Amino acid sequence: MTVPDLSLEVALSPTFHDCDPMHVVWHGNYFKYFEVARCALLQRYDYDYPQMRDSGYIWPVVDARVKYIRPLLYGQALRVRATITEWENRLKIAYEIFDADSGQVLTRAHTIQVAVDAATNEMLYLCPSVLWERLGVQVP
Repeated sequence: MTVPDLSLEVALSPTFHDCDPMHVVWHGNYFKYFEVARCALLQRYDYDYPQMRDSGYIWPVVDARVKYIRPLLYGQALRVRATITEWENRLKIAYEIFDADSGQVLTRAHTIQVAVDAATNEMLYLCPSVLWERLGVQVP
């Protein structure tokens, strides 16, 4: 089975409220942009947060890392690419933020989510088959 394209891009532009007085995006708002891209990506596979919960699992983010390369600025046109890079025992999503006009990479990051059984609150050490089925990848 071939692995499908597990990525998606969204267009964003920082708002005034996302920025400091110098019009530089506050570091905490990067995670908001990742969340927008992550939600769009999961919706693409018909497994967004309500569907995750309805399937019996919650998926908390347990780790997040950001590599700042260039600042994001108020009103700057951005593209945020989210790509699922791991899905066997955790859901790892890598992100790149690009300047929409030049294509220059401004930030790289990743988040890691783990499946937790909603009934028992126990963390799983292997992603449930529902994720594999939605992504269209082979279940081990």
